Amino acid sequence: MDKELKLVKGGLALVLFGLLFGVIMGMTFGINEDLFKNYITEGIAAHPTVHDAKSPDKIWRYAQRAHFHATGIAAFALGLVFLVMFSDLKPKLKTISSFFLGLSSFYPLAWLSMYILAPSIGRGAAHSHVLTESFAFIGVGGLLIGCSLVIGNVFLGFFRENSRPS
Repeated sequence: MDKELKLVKGGLALVLFGLLFGVIMGMTFGINEDLFKNYITEGIAAHPTVHDAKSPDKIWRYAQRAHFHATGIAAFALGLVFLVMFSDLKPKLKTISSFFLGLSSFYPLAWLSMYILAPSIGRGAAHSHVLTESFAFIGVGGLLIGCSLVIGNVFLGFFRENSRPS
C-alpha cells in the first residue's frame, strides 16, 4: 500500500489543499463573516460606477461558492484519487491521473478571484479576468482529464498495468 500511496501523493496533496482551503474558509465565515462583507462594501463604495444594486449579494455569493466548491470538489476528487490508488492503472498513469484530479482544487480559486476582484473592477470584469479564467480552465480541465483516465480504466479496461492478467 505504501508504494501505491507514493504514486498518488502529489494529487492527494493538491486535493487535501483544496479541502483544507474550503474548511478554513468556512470556519472564517463562522468566526468573522463581516470581514468578507466589509471588504465588499468598501470596494463598492470606492468604485460605485462599476456596480449595481445586486453587486453586494452577488459578490458575497462568490465567496460562498469558493467555499462550497472547494469542499465539494475536493471530497469528490479525494474519492477518485483513492479509486486511482487501488485501480489497475499503470503506475505512471496513476501518478498522472491523480495529479490531474488534484488540479480540480484550482476551480474554487476562480470563485475566490471573482470575490477578490469584483469590488474594484466589477462583476463582469472579474468573471472574465485572466486569473479567474485560468483557475477555471486548470480546475475543470484537470478534473475532466483525470476522470477520463479513471473511467477509461475502470469501465473500458484501458491503461492497465501489463503485469496483471485481464
